[in-house]
Amino acid sequence: MKKILFDAHTHLNDEDMTDEDRRTLAEEIVNDSEVLGLVDPGSNLENSEQAVRDAAQFPFCYAAVGYYPSDTDGLNEENLEKIRNLAVHGSKVVCIGEIGLDFHYEEDVDHDTMRYWFRRQIQLANELKMPIMIHSRDADQETMDILKEEGAFSKERQSWFPKRPGPGGEMLPDSRVLMHCFSQSVEMARQYVKLGATISICGPVTFKNNRKTREVVKAIPIEFLTVETDAPYMAPEPKRGRKNKAPYVEYTCRKVAELKEISYEEAAVITCTNALRFYNITDLEIQR
Repeated sequence: MKKILFDAHTHLNDEDMTDEDRRTLAEEIVNDSEVLGLVDPGSNLENSEQAVRDAAQFPFCYAAVGYYPSDTDGLNEENLEKIRNLAVHGSKVVCIGEIGLDFHYEEDVDHDTMRYWFRRQIQLANELKMPIMIHSRDADQETMDILKEEGAFSKERQSWFPKRPGPGGEMLPDSRVLMHCFSQSVEMARQYVKLGATISICGPVTFKNNRKTREVVKAIPIEFLTVETDAPYMAPEPKRGRKNKAPYVEYTCRKVAELKEISYEEAAVITCTNALRFYNITDLEIQR
């Protein structure tokens, strides 16, 4: 079977998953899907540790470690140091994430707490010279402002990473900032790409009423896109309403191909290549 897809963000470490669930899903990924690899992001210390265990167990899995905005009420300097140790010593940790801001629910964590720990985790990623995975909801401009203020798009940070190819073959600065499950405007997507960020497209691009994300896919060169599931959430059509899983990233990629007016295989290979480059994964090889 071809292995041409990369799920840039999927929660194999979800708290509702048992070890047996993970093994069953792993068998499906390996034997019955075109998924070559995936990144399993943390949202707190416990599931960051689980992500590291998943990465150690499954050859196709890589880990990101960090605190999700709504989990930052449990973050302190001691736990941040544990995240740092996971990033440095954990098996196959390729990113700090998912981190960011989420102002959608008023009953969530105090916004100033979110802002503080968002900044501290960007600082950690800069200290370790690692890619960053960003969650942003109802905080579009402030997310960008904080990333800029903390040097996530600085020339110094860009100097740590190889340049990436643009649509004309030109080599462009790469800030190694992934905007996960992008749902913002075309103009903001263009600003992020200009700053050296990568835009990650999730299942809602397949929804008939989601014109905004479709316009983003049309407007942003595919060289700056990855695809993801955010499983077990955000299942794409025709699986909407079901529990999402990594193999369903195929449906998102097929929609990207349709919007880009290219073949599915071309879209899969390009977005997979982009993800491998972004996460600096060198021990997986696309199989066409």
